[in-house]
Amino acid sequence: MNIIETKNLTKSYSGFTAVSGINLHIPKGEVYGFLGPNGAGKSTTMKMFLGLVKATSGSFTIDGKKYPKDRERILKETGSLIEAPAFYGNLSGEENLEIICKILGLPKSSVSEALEITGLTQFRKRLAKKYSLGMKQRLGLASALIGKPPVLILDEPTNGLDPVGIHEIRTLIRSLPEKYGCTVLVSSHLLSEIELMAGNIGILNHGHLLFEGTLEGLKYDAAAKGYPVDNLEEMFLAMIDEDNRKRGTVI
Repeated sequence: MNIIETKNLTKSYSGFTAVSGINLHIPKGEVYGFLGPNGAGKSTTMKMFLGLVKATSGSFTIDGKKYPKDRERILKETGSLIEAPAFYGNLSGEENLEIICKILGLPKSSVSEALEITGLTQFRKRLAKKYSLGMKQRLGLASALIGKPPVLILDEPTNGLDPVGIHEIRTLIRSLPEKYGCTVLVSSHLLSEIELMAGNIGILNHGHLLFEGTLEGLKYDAAAKGYPVDNLEEMFLAMIDEDNRKRGTVI
């Protein structure tokens, strides 16, 4: 069963198409990796799912609910971390989450649960401005996870982190479907990163969906097209490079 599906989803600006008629099928209860170079259309697609950007044409459903008719219900059931998380620096991590909890009308116990999930319980009283970058990303994830929504949308959640921070966030994301039954849509421009988290992937380039399926399916598809398959990152780059050549585009 797919929890997110799109049908010819498109976003155009004057003279530029950021997302071009994509058809995504995101399985329920899995981590789905959304891949592509910077500017491929990943963030625009995620923002459409959250109602931050209005689609030019096409449609999508999340957990059987159709946008825009069911917009409020979709947003209530979707947690997100888009771009760098913003918090009140003079409030503690716990106080920042309490504000979100009140806005969403959730019980206060949701705050301690979110802190526990993200490993921030011992730092809950520390001011947010004194959090490290990794801790801020964790607090951003805590705000997305509060209330345990069935769908999580995370845009480049490991951006700017050191290797230890990347490993911690990756391990946390990978554990979420099994622990809490949620579906995670996570974007990255690095296949090597997504490879360690996701079961299914979608690859975007210049707003077009080049591939959707499992990593094994990607290897099979790449081998059939003569791309290198020993190194996944090289295979991914070869696929993007070939698509750029077809479009007459140079990165």
